[in-house]
Amino acid sequence: QTLVEEHIPGIPGDVFIRDFMSLPNTNRIRFAKEFVKFNERCFVRLLGDMRAYNFIVEITPDIEDFQYRIRSIDFDQQSFEGRKNLYLPQYFKENAPIVELCIKYLNSDSIEQYQSEERTMMAFRLASQRYRIMDLLTIMGKDEISPPEKTEQLKAELGAHFKTSAFRTTSSMGQLLKVHLKQTLRKNLLILQKSMGKWQD
Repeated sequence: QTLVEEHIPGIPGDVFIRDFMSLPNTNRIRFAKEFVKFNERCFVRLLGDMRAYNFIVEITPDIEDFQYRIRSIDFDQQSFEGRKNLYLPQYFKENAPIVELCIKYLNSDSIEQYQSEERTMMAFRLASQRYRIMDLLTIMGKDEISPPEKTEQLKAELGAHFKTSAFRTTSSMGQLLKVHLKQTLRKNLLILQKSMGKWQD
């Protein structure tokens, strides 16, 4: 049994909401954009329980203003929960002020654009590290990292969400995550493969 810890510097999400979000020099549009991307990252990788106190906000100044990056600091709910919505930070009441910010400053087209951008980035990382990720997914597939009833519940909810039977054959959370990555990133991976093929030609 091995425990790996990393110190991740940044402002705790709940502290950022309370003390920083309303400051005049906070770029609310950029932060809202980052939350949309963070929401997408959590869902694609099935990382649950991302309430405000389970992530930090990194603030980096650039030429024009500030860049924001939200990073998870608690991973004990990775591929564990049975309810689909628990993998979407937008549904936690602790994150409601950020969700309200997104509704205020972003329209549906912008949100879809940022979601697509994030999936493209994740597809690129998946392609570039595919052997390491496949090894990890193989180990996860053999391990019981969540009770069977939670796995069955998530299989049903994701199948209904995507309107597919692809999850039915999975028998563990690791296998389910593998199918979920294919389901959410398939289009982006295909586009990436075509682009890389043209570049190599």
